[in-house]
Parts: sequence; structure tokens; C-alpha cells
Amino acid sequence: QVQLVESGGGLVQAGGSLRLSCAASGSIFSINDMGWYRQAPGKRRELVASITSGGTPNYADSVNGRFTISIDNAQNTVYLQMNTLKPDDTAVYYCNSHLTISRYKYLYWGQGTHVTVSS
Repeated sequence: QVQLVESGGGLVQAGGSLRLSCAASGSIFSINDMGWYRQAPGKRRELVASITSGGTPNYADSVNGRFTISIDNAQNTVYLQMNTLKPDDTAVYYCNSHLTISRYKYLYWGQGTHVTVSS
């Protein structure tokens, strides 16, 4: 069984920074990519950033230039450094990953971590 466990959420003032982490653990697998999504109250879940195992990032326009995604393949961990946070960044942040296990590709999600940005 594979698990994705997020950490690093919390309360921060506008203009501040937070760093989220998401570690994948469990059965032997290979990571194809990892990413971060967020869902604000009353809104749909949206992509924040994703990164391939080779390190190629992709960002939503709303966070480009403020957030940085990185991956540590040895630790099966993805990070999201969030700078210059805005109240609109308030949401539950979810980690996901496409993994290959025994030739089959699966999508896993974490449980989410809350990020609250006060004005």
C-alpha cells in the first residue's frame, strides 16, 4: 500500500512564506511525477504545480514566480516553497503522484494540509 503524507501547512500573514512537503512511502514503486493541487472553500480543486521525476516543473499562472516545486527522488519527496503568499492562496493543499507499480500506472492522493493566509 502506497501512502502520500503532506506536512508544512499552517497560518501565515500575507507576504509570508511556507514550505510544504509530501513524502511517498509503501510498496516498491517508481515515481513518474508528483504535484500539488489546492481547493479553496466553495471552489473546484485546481493544479498549483507539478514536477516530473526528471525535474521538469509546471506551474499555474496564479503562482508562477512565487512558488517553487522541487523533487528529491532518493527520498520520494516533493516540496512546494511558497513565497509572497496572498489571502487568495488560502486552501487545502493536496499532494498527488503518478506511480508505476509492477508495470501499471496508478494515481495516489494525500489527505491534504491546510494553508491559511491572513490579510
